[in-house]
Amino acid sequence: MKAWQLKGFGLDNLVLGEAETPRPKAGELLVKVGAVSLNFRDKAIVEGFYEPHLVPRDLIPVSDAAGTVAAVGEGVTRFRIGDRVNSHLYSRWLDGAPGPDEPAYCLGSPLPGGLAEYMVVHEQGAVRAPDSMSDEEASTLPIAALTAWYSLVDFGQLEAGQSVLVQGTGGVSVFAVQIAHAMGARVIATSSRDENLQAVMKLGASAGINYRKTPNWENEVLAITEGKGVDLTLDVAGGEGINQSIAATKAAGRIAQIGFLSGQTTQLNLMPLIFRQTTLRGIAVAPRSSFDRMNPFLDEHRIRPVIDHVYSFEQAREAFDHLSRGPFGKVVIRV
Repeated sequence: MKAWQLKGFGLDNLVLGEAETPRPKAGELLVKVGAVSLNFRDKAIVEGFYEPHLVPRDLIPVSDAAGTVAAVGEGVTRFRIGDRVNSHLYSRWLDGAPGPDEPAYCLGSPLPGGLAEYMVVHEQGAVRAPDSMSDEEASTLPIAALTAWYSLVDFGQLEAGQSVLVQGTGGVSVFAVQIAHAMGARVIATSSRDENLQAVMKLGASAGINYRKTPNWENEVLAITEGKGVDLTLDVAGGEGINQSIAATKAAGRIAQIGFLSGQTTQLNLMPLIFRQTTLRGIAVAPRSSFDRMNPFLDEHRIRPVIDHVYSFEQAREAFDHLSRGPFGKVVIRV
């Protein structure tokens, strides 16, 4: 089969070539990949600053895929040949709290990913793709949509009438705006681009803040919420901005720490965290059971993924370059 493989760190070392087509073992599905979508995690793996010691030689990267079951291993009962499925990043995290070793079983590193004509996933780690979505659309769900859903619903316990702050206009953030709006929440979004703020307001955000024009954006959040702060913040930036997120979140509110776009380390000011009694929770996607609950919600509320651009399989490097520029929504590769 044709496959992109990582021969060393750096985008120049992502090479298109031939690889042996995998065969499904007992309990596994061989999926003919229709499309994959890119996440910041994929970029970080390729560039060598995401758990580089876990990245195997000749890795086929990219975790998020949608496609059609082409063959099944012995004992498979959840799916049949011809079914359309999604991959799930944490292939063994099915329900409840994560185990201590979930990262060892992630697709796209250390396990092979979907940037190839075929990939193998275990039947227990696969999710039925929404019938209403194309492969390109469904490929955006496993990390971006599911992380937003888990942050808002399972962790955030967001209710209608409450407020949520969503940072940026990447894949997770755009899904968060759509889902929170459908739940009846008030959404405040931040971005460095006014045109992106206008776009997310059309998707359901009620207010937008340009953080480049308003560096102390937490004060603007407090003004919008009459000094209270939001009930829930989705922080995708990390870095020193976590202190601003704490200030923008209400007393006894919640922060879902999702990303590290601005850095993997921070100097956390403990006194505001303590006095505001803030719950700060690291979010690393979600179990499969949450995925199973999310897809019917997306169908019910007619939420369609926002795709910035779809690239051909041969244009994988261009797709990664686009991701680095900061897309509005998702970057997809049609396989």
